[in-house]
Amino acid sequence: MKFKYSKLRMIAAAVASVCACSAMADSIPEGAAVARWRLGVELSPAFVPHTNRFLSGNNDAGKSVDASFGGAVRADFVFAPNSRYGKLYPDVYQGVGVDVTAFPGGMLGTPVSAYVYQGAPIVRLGSRLSLGYEWQFGAAFGWKHSEDGPDADNNAVSTAVTARMGVGVKLVYELAPRWQLSAGVDVLHFSNGNTSFPNAGVNTVGATVGVAYVLDASPRAGMADAAEIAQADAGRWFFDIVAYGAWRKRGVVLDDVAVLCPGSFGVGGVQFAPMRRFNRWFAAGASLDLQYDESAGMAPYYVSSSSYDDPKFYRPPFGKQISAGISAHAELTAPVFSVNAGIGYDFVCPEGDKRFYQSLTLKTFVTERVFVNVGYRLGNFKDPQNLMLGLGVRL
Repeated sequence: MKFKYSKLRMIAAAVASVCACSAMADSIPEGAAVARWRLGVELSPAFVPHTNRFLSGNNDAGKSVDASFGGAVRADFVFAPNSRYGKLYPDVYQGVGVDVTAFPGGMLGTPVSAYVYQGAPIVRLGSRLSLGYEWQFGAAFGWKHSEDGPDADNNAVSTAVTARMGVGVKLVYELAPRWQLSAGVDVLHFSNGNTSFPNAGVNTVGATVGVAYVLDASPRAGMADAAEIAQADAGRWFFDIVAYGAWRKRGVVLDDVAVLCPGSFGVGGVQFAPMRRFNRWFAAGASLDLQYDESAGMAPYYVSSSSYDDPKFYRPPFGKQISAGISAHAELTAPVFSVNAGIGYDFVCPEGDKRFYQSLTLKTFVTERVFVNVGYRLGNFKDPQNLMLGLGVRL
């Protein structure tokens, strides 16, 4: 009953997820021309919280991992002043970045991240100064992990590739028509989405300092007129249908002993979500969530004649591996991308799974109605469950 995947497939899937989110030239709806391209660099010193034993010093070097330092090259754009998005979202920017992160002592390697990002001003503090938000979503490559040999006790990272998720706030100051300075704080999370064990993950909390050069110093877009704004902000219902798949590892507890099930297991799910769009920025609603997990409900089907080092299981009945739940969702909506956060409860739940679950999803629209879905599901806000890689349609 093992669902086997090679490292190559895992890396290819991670790259495909980033590329799907990064292909913005194909994702921009017809007529939404782009303008004001911007190139920049950022430096990011950060604190690393000791969220697992490896980071706190239980490693071969006997030293804690307390800090990281990153450097990024970025390129982004805003929409053209004469486009619909340029008028309704005049200062929303979206782009792609490449980041290199170094950790002290080389215990975690020097991962290189490729990611997409989007941000916008929240409030203007003057004619040249603004405070805004930014999120990032991508993949990090090149971690030094437990299979590298001497760091077999590395419970923070067990794969060479992880997901990268981040959110932060920034002050942006326009030094000159073509030059901008930025400073802010951000939080990053690195995890392999339970595709391999151990998967304690790495988090950073730090500062960002950057400088950017605007290639096109043309004037900003004008605001849309009252009729356009009223139409864009008019409340309306829509319906999202999402189908996704992934793979995961599974650990079970047998006679109070934690046992890792050999192999990887397939996961597949469907979401049916009626959502209410309250204005051009925000939508909320509910979702019926159905998921099949090939690794769910396995503990009662343990073959007692096998050892804990090489456990074997009978295949549970299909119905014992199905979950069904209801979740509430809030969604930040913007051109090309939407970020969706959900909290739900499984009224049908396989034995041993967490009924209370959460999800965080990035929707990248390749047309006005079809989007790529890249997400992550947790239990009880802390227990990784599985990735959510798939496609959706908005009706």
